[in-house]
This record gives sequence, C-alpha cells and structure tokens, in this order.
Amino acid sequence: MITRQLSLGTRMLVPDPLGEGVNCLLLRKLGSSHFRPHLQIQQSSSTRHTPVPPVRPELQGVQPESRVALGSRQGSLLGTGLPSHAPGALARVAGGQGAAPPGGSTAAEEREEGSSLEALAAQAAVSLVAYQTSTNWVTLGLPPRTCSPVSCLLALRETHPYYDLQVKVLRARNIRGTDLLSKADCYVQLWLPTASPSPTQTRTVANCSDPEWNEVFHYQIHGAVKNVLELTLYDKDVLGSDQLSLLLFDLRSLRPGQPHRHTFLLDRQDSQELQVEFVLEKSQVPASEVITNGVLVVQPCLRIQGTLGGDERAPHRDYVKADQGWNGLPSEGVDFLSLEVFKHRGYRQIQLAVPGAYEKPQLLPLKYPVEQSLPSTFTFHVNPVLSSSLDIELWEKLMVLQSSPSAELEAQNSKLGEGGIVLSSLPLGREEQRIVALGEGQEVTLSVKAEMSSGDLDLRLGFDLCDGEQEFLDKRKQVVSKALQKVLGLSEAPDSGQVPVVAVLGSGGGTRAMSSLYGSLAGLQELGFLDTVTYLSGVSGSTWCISTIYKNPTWSQVALQGPMECAQARVCSSKMGALSKEQLQYYAQELGVRESSGHSVSLIDLWGLLIEYFLYQEENAAKLSDQQEAVSQGQNPYPIYASVNVRTNISGEDFAEWCEFTPYEVGFPKYGAYVPTELFSSEFFMGRLLKLRPEPRICYLQGVWGSAFAASLDEIFLKTAGLSLGFLDSHRGSVDITDDCQKLQQPDPARLRTRLFTPQGPFSQAVLDICTSRFTSAETFNFTRGLCLHKDYVAGREFVAWKDTHPDAFPNELTPMKDCLYLVDGGFAINSPFPLALLPQRAVDLILSFDYSLDAPFEVLQMTEKYCRDRGIPFPKIEVCPGDLEEPLVERQTAEEKAFGDFVISGPDTPYGMMNFTYKPEEFDRLVALSRYNVLNNAETLRGALCLALDRRQAGG
Repeated sequence: MITRQLSLGTRMLVPDPLGEGVNCLLLRKLGSSHFRPHLQIQQSSSTRHTPVPPVRPELQGVQPESRVALGSRQGSLLGTGLPSHAPGALARVAGGQGAAPPGGSTAAEEREEGSSLEALAAQAAVSLVAYQTSTNWVTLGLPPRTCSPVSCLLALRETHPYYDLQVKVLRARNIRGTDLLSKADCYVQLWLPTASPSPTQTRTVANCSDPEWNEVFHYQIHGAVKNVLELTLYDKDVLGSDQLSLLLFDLRSLRPGQPHRHTFLLDRQDSQELQVEFVLEKSQVPASEVITNGVLVVQPCLRIQGTLGGDERAPHRDYVKADQGWNGLPSEGVDFLSLEVFKHRGYRQIQLAVPGAYEKPQLLPLKYPVEQSLPSTFTFHVNPVLSSSLDIELWEKLMVLQSSPSAELEAQNSKLGEGGIVLSSLPLGREEQRIVALGEGQEVTLSVKAEMSSGDLDLRLGFDLCDGEQEFLDKRKQVVSKALQKVLGLSEAPDSGQVPVVAVLGSGGGTRAMSSLYGSLAGLQELGFLDTVTYLSGVSGSTWCISTIYKNPTWSQVALQGPMECAQARVCSSKMGALSKEQLQYYAQELGVRESSGHSVSLIDLWGLLIEYFLYQEENAAKLSDQQEAVSQGQNPYPIYASVNVRTNISGEDFAEWCEFTPYEVGFPKYGAYVPTELFSSEFFMGRLLKLRPEPRICYLQGVWGSAFAASLDEIFLKTAGLSLGFLDSHRGSVDITDDCQKLQQPDPARLRTRLFTPQGPFSQAVLDICTSRFTSAETFNFTRGLCLHKDYVAGREFVAWKDTHPDAFPNELTPMKDCLYLVDGGFAINSPFPLALLPQRAVDLILSFDYSLDAPFEVLQMTEKYCRDRGIPFPKIEVCPGDLEEPLVERQTAEEKAFGDFVISGPDTPYGMMNFTYKPEEFDRLVALSRYNVLNNAETLRGALCLALDRRQAGG
C-alpha cells in the first residue's frame, strides 16, 4: 500500500470531510492549510429550457411518484429500493457527514416519470458514479433509471395493413427563382424512400411564378413504418437545378378515407406556397407480418434469381476498317503510310438492375468473349413494398484495337434497347421464363424465380443483453460475491443474485490514456477491487490498453506488472521503424488484401496498422471474438469498446450514435440492432446475411476506436482554439416548422411536425462541405441497411426527435437508410463511454470513471449530463465554478521522492500531449504511478461506495 508520503506529482487528491449540508468532495492545495469545495453537484428539479415533448398516450393520466431528495433525512427514496438511511450513507461516501446531492427529478424525468410500466422495467439503476480525473475524485448520487415502454426487450411479430396513397401536386404561388433575368422554371420532386425505389417529379413549368401541375402520383405504404414524404421545389437551369425549398411531411397526419388538401407555406414574407392534395385509402393487399422491437421494423425480403436463356447471343464482329488519313481526307486520297488501321471486336451485354435493391446493376454477356468469363446468372434482394421492377438494357461494346505503333485500346459502348419486368407480376416460389422485348426487333429470354425470405433474421433485434453476456453475468456474480466478502470484510459472501454491478470507464487521450489506465487497473487490483468489477469500458486510447491486456485470458488473476512492463517497452521504444521499407511494404500488402476482399480502404485502416506496430511491433493476428475465452468463465470484467457512428458533415457533439464492440456482439443500443462479432464486416440487408466476410483483425478496430484525427476542419478548430468556425452559421440552411393545420389533426405525440428546409445556395454548400466534411472517415458495411424505422420510433428514449432540427427528426436520413457506417473515435461525442454504461439493461449500480483529459476535467460529466437530459435519463446536474479546482498536499520526504514527483502533467511543454506516442521510461513510470496512487489514496471512498451499492441491491431484493 502506498502511504500518503509517496510523492507522485504536484496534483494529488486528498479528500477531507466538510460539515453538514455541503455536497462535494474537497481538494487541498499544495502547501495550504485550508480547504475549499471544488465541485458542487445539484439535482435540478426545474423545467429545462428546451421544449418538452408531449406525454405519450400510455402515460396519460398517470400520476408521477412523489420525489424525495437524496439529502432528505426522512422517508425512503421511491423507486430505488434505497432505505431511509441511504442518503446519509451517500453523503458519508462522498467524504462529508452532511446531506448528499439532492435527488430530485430532472426536467427530462418530468417527460416520462411515474409510469408503473417503466417502474416495472427498471430492475436496477445506477446509484453512484465515482469520477476521477488526474487530480480528483467525485461521488455522484443518481436517481433511478427507467426503460422506455415503447422499445421491446425482444423483437415481436406484428401485423399491419397496407394503404394506397395518392399525392396530387396542384400548384405553387409567388415563387421566386434564382435567375435574375427570368422567372423560375419550377418542378417538384417527390421522394418517399419507404415506398418507392427512386424519386419522381412533375414536369417543368417554364418562366412562371405561379406554376400549375395537377399531376398525380401513387404509392403503396405499410402501416408499421414511419413514412415521411419529401417534397422538393426546384428551379431548373441549363447546367442543373437549384433547390429552392424542401418540405418533410409525416404521412401519419393523414386519416384513411379523408381527402386532405394542404397548403405548405414556403416563405411568409413573400407568401410563397405549395398546394398538394392527399388521399389515403386502405389497400386491397392483405396485411403483412413484420418483426419489430419498437424502433426498427424488418419486412420480408424479396429475392430475385435468374439466368439468361435463348439464342440471342450475337457473334463477334472482326473486321478491318480504313479510317480517315491526315487532314481528314478519305483514305483513298492519301498515301498508305498515312492510314491508321483498326481492328474491331464487338460483343453484346445485358445490364440488369432492380432500383432499390441491395445489389448494384449487373452486366452479363450474351456471348463470352475470349478474354472474359462472366457468369450468366443474377441475384437481387429488394424490399417488395417498393414495387420495383427488373430493368433490362441491351448494350453493345466495341473493343477498338489500333494497329499503329502506339497500339492504343478503346472501348465504345452503345445502348441498343431496353425493357423490364414488374416484380409484382412474378409468381412466388416458381421459376418462370420471360421473353422481354428490347426494341427494334431485339429481345432476350430470362429464367426468373422470385422467393420471399423466411422470418428468421441473421442479426439480433432487441434491447436485452445477448446470450453470451448474460451467461457471463451469471458466472461473474460468483466472482464478485467472493471479492466483496474479502474487500468489505463481511462474515459471509453476499448472495450472488444481490451483488452490485460495477463498471469501470476509461476516457480517451491517446497514449496518455492507455498508460494511465494501466496504473488505475493496477491500483484496483492491489486493493482487491478489480474482482468486484463487472464491466470494463473505454474510448480511444483506453481501448488500446483494454484490447491489449485481454490477449491473456486470465489477465486480472495475475499481477499487472508484466503487462505494464511490456507496455512501457513499447511506449518508450522508437517509432521510426513504423516507416521502414519493410513496414511500408507490409502496409501496402495488408491494405491490398483488405481492398480485394471488398472493403473500402481508408486512412483509418492505415492508422490501425500503425497502432499495431506501436503496441506490438509485429503482426497481431488477434480478433475481437478471441476475447470470448477471457470472459467465458467470468474470470475477467466484460470488455466494452466504444465508437460512434457520425455523419460526414455534422459534428460529433451535434449527432453521434454510440456503437458498442464486445467479444460476442457489435451493435447500436439506440436501434436495438446487433450482429455477432465474427460477422461485423459481413454484408447484411433487411436483417439477412448476404455476403460472409472474414472478421477483421483487432488492429483495424483499434484504428477505428482511436481515430481522433478523423475530424472536420470545424472540429479541429474547436478542439485547438476552443471556438468553432462561426462564419459557417451564415452558410447553413434554415429549418422552420410549417404546421398550420393543427385543427385538422388529432394530437399525436408520435407524429413529426412538418419541417421546411431552405438552403443557402451552391456556394454556401461548397463552403460547408469543405469545412465540415470528414475526409478521413472510414466506410463500413451497414448491417442495419434495409431496415425501416417504426411508426412510433420518436417515442424511444434514445431519440431526441422532439428537437425539430435534430437529425433524429429526419428519419429518411438516419442510419438504416444509409449504405455505409461512418465509425470514428467515441471522443467526438463524449470522451468517456457513459452512454453504454447507463443502458438500463446492464443495471449498473456503481460507475468508476477515470478521466485522463489534460484540460476541462469535468467536461465529460457536463456533456454526459446534457446527453442524459435530452434523453430523459436521470443524471445529476453538474456545476463547476471557476477556481474551484485545487491541488492537494502531498508530503514528500526523500530527495528521490521529490525528484520523481516534480513534474507537470499539463502545459505547453508536457510530454503527454495527444500527438506524442513515445515517452521516456521515467515519464511512463510517473504517469502510471500517479494513476495508481490516486486509486490507492481513495481506498476508503471506493469501499464506502461498494458498501452503499451492496446495501441498495440487498434492500431492493
């Protein structure tokens, strides 16, 4: 045990108690004899400033439970299972004898509190967060967490009807175009991605401010999914079209059998408007069954398979053609030496495409050329709701070989005809021959078979824990029970069904975070606390530490001195070998193999190979699924690696979807969609596995988890200068709410309000693209592709669609509608994986958060508070006053101790900067020792938190 006399730097934590009523820990300044509060934590019960969504129908009339502050000395804390003495115990754990942080409801709780269904779903809730930066510890009291009743723990089968929708675009009024010398040339584009494979549009009305179209468009929509129609008004120009406005209209506003004419206001100042008429009727098509978890909907998948048939194969055409000679004269009028002689070889191809299908257009030869060997079969997978067709085009390709000394080769393509087959006309389960006319006497024979997929899914849809994690928990509880008896000095081991769930979180910070986490884990192990931990999670640099130690299946059962010595050897070694000729050849070979297997190679893949060299200095064949061995008996904490899925042109703080990587599964808790870890790189569509690919080596995942450089110019400026590029606001389009027909509609909290997006123009868009795009982000196969959002998805807790301008309110742009994932460092959202630890299904009781940031040590807590407030997740209100951070007193006795502790972590000359990957041995040892000391120095705080968490579990049964 390190005593207080050990010198470990100028910023150490020495918590001391305060008097009654102060809800904070204290830090003592170096050389000071007095104490100051360094952080005040309050639980706000005031209404938040952001709009509160309407109460869901199932919560109407439910009276909220009475709320009791955690600091209260009387009564019990409803819904938590805490006894009446628990608040006082919490205060003592926090280092004081007075009241603990108030436990009143947050404003976000007021949105969803009180439901008996939610209370039933909340089997456990995080009661404490012990938060450590490089200088301090804080223990936060958390009120109970509840589940949203909208989302289902398990996927369910539901039957929903089809509807026939008729959209009649009538007219527009007072439209101002972008041309200076003429009026607008207007047309309207309609896009309903849940019912149509591609956009459609009206005709163009030229040079008119009040165009009339009166054109009708028909769709068949499914009642289970969120159908949002996009109406875009364009001004057509010679070189393209200028977007004037974009309307997003939730079809949930419509009622069957009630025609509805709506006037959309495009500009109040100029009275610009668009008039559209809607007619919704129940379809004659029978209702169909879907699989849903309340957020995502999986529909049956239609598979189209076929082969080319018949005798329509055109022969090769070999001939010599005398081309024109010099000066454009006929070949007969020039000398033979001035002629260029060509040999043409021609063959015909059939191009097959199904709009909206997973597969891209496929080319099949009518006769195999000598130099190629293309298959004559084709396969497409598509959502049958899209009412798509098999489009067929006949092309002739001429390979022109020049016989002059240059011997250049040209390819000339020409389309000879086209035709198609409506997919709904094909019988299911039976192969059928179709002769398709392609025009001008051309035809092709196809053998086609349409099959509907079975109901079985290859991904997991639900919000419960996977089988592997649940089996781990059953075994880990036995380990935790024995560890608690030893650590807390209990007479007997507590019942394994009542042990608390403890999570350890590591922040980002590159090599600094990786090195520091070694020290924190070593401190926990020395105190015997490591065996009480159930989950170990991290972002960025912390994931490098976690993924490295899990190479040993029993790492937590042996001393960490060996892994730390190995880490020191790697961190302190030269990195110049990463750029050697042999290594560069290795990178090129590995990236080539990855690209040839179908992956989209990016700088993040190269970064993963560089990390592999930094951490191992040799090829590491390990894969994430290999770590199943390390948790199969519950012998180690369950590792959770965090990443976020982002948009290429939106900052991570504005929009990021947390993605968790575990030994058994990879998935999005937001959507309740998971795939086995072994299948992460494989291709999925509509919940079915279409193409199996090898699991990536863990170095490529380490590159994704630690891809802090995958930032836009705006984010780089924000991180380095502390300010975003303010001038970009003037280039962003505006989003306005245009609902003016509330009297015609019944209140419906699941309906999205009509939004109008007005762009600024091509130049502004170009500026935004340059400043906000992530040019280095990697593209990963999207395993949620082809799934649809449930009609009530907006009521899910993880969605903040009640903010009308938040991306969650634009379902046509959310992840299931995208072809690829853009996974980057989780630090772009929050520099600690709190969102993954706060999931209700994990029922975490105590969070030990280690923050290795150099600046703004409580920024993580503040950002987590905002994240939780937006989603209705109870979390304490964090208020940090300037000057509250103090440096504690650390007594140093010997000259050696003073020399070892005389260093500064932060500052312009710090060796622990984000971009520094090489430390001196002394620098590494100091950092690890500091992290270890901060844990050992707070043994009683941790022990008290464990006691309270155990009491809570036992009191709650």
